[in-house]
Amino acid sequence: MADARREFHHQLSTSLVRENQALAVETSAVRGLARTRLAKSVHDAGRSAFVNMLECKAGRHGREFIRIGRFEPTSQVCSHCGTKDGPKPLSVREWTCGDCGTVHDRDVNAARNIAKAAGLAVSACGARVGPGLVPAPRGEAGTHPDAAPSARGVEGITNPSGR
Repeated sequence: MADARREFHHQLSTSLVRENQALAVETSAVRGLARTRLAKSVHDAGRSAFVNMLECKAGRHGREFIRIGRFEPTSQVCSHCGTKDGPKPLSVREWTCGDCGTVHDRDVNAARNIAKAAGLAVSACGARVGPGLVPAPRGEAGTHPDAAPSARGVEGITNPSGR
């Protein structure tokens, strides 16, 4: 059984790394889940081994790997308007936002929020949404190493008296 699970993890992680430039996963408290009635299922799934394998392969193939903290409320926040709706039991698989009225599938909504938290979301015009440095366009304010100094700047430097 362990060999079959490991083989499945290898195949799945390899395919995910080959198909994606960036991978974002939400960390979970495997130890905490192992203390519940789901303990056998949690240990059988080998989630932490799979995530470690995924991270190793992502690094080897030059892909970006991002971990989102387990305290990020990904399934509680509306991915459309950003309203935090509060915790829901796991039996709730679909919910409607009280502010904007958008109907969400719990897992799809969490995936969208993970992508936003990781800075991997892309807007309709193709620009990245979220944290990260974006270089200013060449024509914006600032100095360019090849730009010629203005006459005023040269005068102020060469003639400190201002004449």
